[in-house]
Amino acid sequence: MKKITLLLLTITALHSCKQEPKKEESSNVSADFAALLDNYYEDGLKLNPLNATTAGDHRYDDVFTNFLSDEFAAKSKAHFENYKNKLATFSDESLTKSEQMSKAILAWECDINLNEFNFNANLTPIDQMWSPNLFMGQLASGSSAQPFATVEDYENWMKRVDGYLEWMSSAEEKMREGMAKGHVLPKSLIKKVLPQLQSLTATDLDKHLFYQPIKNLPDSFTEDEKATLAEAYKSMVNNKVIPAYQKLHDFMSDEYSKAGRESSGIQGEPDGDAYYAHQIKKYTTTNMTAAEIHDLGLSEVARIRSEMEKIKEQVGFEGDLKAFFDFVRNNKELMPYSDPQQVIDNFNAIHDRMKPQIEKLFDVKPKTPFEVRRTEAFREKSASAEYNPGSLDGTRPGIFYTPIPEVSKYNVYSDESLFLHEAIPGHHYQISLTQESDELPKFRKTLWYSGYGEGWALYSESLGTELGLYTDPYQLFGMLGAEMHRAVRLVVDTGLHSKEWTREEAIQYSLDNEAESEASIVSEIERYMANPGQALSYKIGQLKIIELREKAKTALGDNFDVRQFHNQVLETGCVPLALLESKIDNWIKENS
Repeated sequence: MKKITLLLLTITALHSCKQEPKKEESSNVSADFAALLDNYYEDGLKLNPLNATTAGDHRYDDVFTNFLSDEFAAKSKAHFENYKNKLATFSDESLTKSEQMSKAILAWECDINLNEFNFNANLTPIDQMWSPNLFMGQLASGSSAQPFATVEDYENWMKRVDGYLEWMSSAEEKMREGMAKGHVLPKSLIKKVLPQLQSLTATDLDKHLFYQPIKNLPDSFTEDEKATLAEAYKSMVNNKVIPAYQKLHDFMSDEYSKAGRESSGIQGEPDGDAYYAHQIKKYTTTNMTAAEIHDLGLSEVARIRSEMEKIKEQVGFEGDLKAFFDFVRNNKELMPYSDPQQVIDNFNAIHDRMKPQIEKLFDVKPKTPFEVRRTEAFREKSASAEYNPGSLDGTRPGIFYTPIPEVSKYNVYSDESLFLHEAIPGHHYQISLTQESDELPKFRKTLWYSGYGEGWALYSESLGTELGLYTDPYQLFGMLGAEMHRAVRLVVDTGLHSKEWTREEAIQYSLDNEAESEASIVSEIERYMANPGQALSYKIGQLKIIELREKAKTALGDNFDVRQFHNQVLETGCVPLALLESKIDNWIKENS
């Protein structure tokens, strides 16, 4: 395994045994530092009220910030500069080890966010996968993080929608500016956005997503309240929402489509190389270059192919590996379902099979409940499986969403590894334990670093055998396929954004090296096109966690306890990978 080169982040207490400051002085400094962290968190919620709603904090449920406005840009920049300056007034020597970790993380946050202002990402504000309009669709359904339990909740949502429609109008303005400056989406991505917008121009009120909360009005509401809200939502949808979506759809289907770029990668935009370097750093939390990551991807693809060959031989398939990919993709025995609920039931059955083994690897488990749900219809065709965190107080469950656009074509071969990644012990354990921690300051409970978060989830896939799964060779192949999928990402993401690969070249490379369906691969490649660098985080983080486990196992010998190792990795919450490595190194020294 190639060693991942990490950022040089200095945390004095993690590398030395300097004397702690006197108690009284330390207490005052700790109080001031804790106040700084709390203020950063609270100010951050005001900047982005959607984060508050997602965390279960409903003070700002009526607000949708226009992230595209000049006013927001100025406030945001001042926010990070202000806290970066305040942070510099605290010396490492005056802080505890835990506080030093928080200081290093907050410094990272400020720097990476400030660097974002050097680029023009807001000139392509809408895509088919990542943009705020898709999350607002989830909230509009009435079954996500936005509450619809009181009359005030229903009124809050109408106010939030007003702010959201202002953002939609600004999005068109920004895209027009982007057209003038050479920052536009590839034509293939524009085609995927259009049906998403068009679906919300439908005039059948009962089927409109933004009217759904009215169909589930609480019984506790009076008849007058129900009638008033129903009329208000009817007016909101017919007179505001549908016209706004129609206007944006018409613009993107005509002028914007004509201006869409032919290039597939970010190199097709001004300052594309510099922006991609920023994205790599943001998502992997390393200083690796695109060239280094591309080479790492090629070596990982070769290694995993050799493991796949063994599975192919085990099941007695005659033919080359590419033919085996086609066989697995199209094997009707691996597409056994006729009802979407059967897919959900299968994931729940996977959970039941692994429950007896989970305590062998984890002695700390989250209290937050967990559910498997089908992805909402309006975004299902372009969506990947995903995890949405529960609320900070644990009252809203963590949800594993799985898209099932055509149940008769749903292939189960990778379901075990998918559940381990998105659900348990992947994102559900990692995020829920962070949110439930009594030790972490609030701002660290909702942080997300893909290198760590997605790295942990991919690492979790490798635990299947220890958890009593992968007894079927096709499910083991599914795990290898999922790992190959992430290794391929290293190659195609860097290929698209630093080597001028076309969309079609990236699709073909994926088809040649993994067993995903062609439709799924096309969706994935377009996902990478929409958010350069994000796809790199999974494999980079996984390799680092595997490396750290092997290091600890070698150093500690019989004293190595995998449950304690997992505690060490999970208890800090999401952190840049260099900080995680420093923490594990320190733990090894203390236990050697």
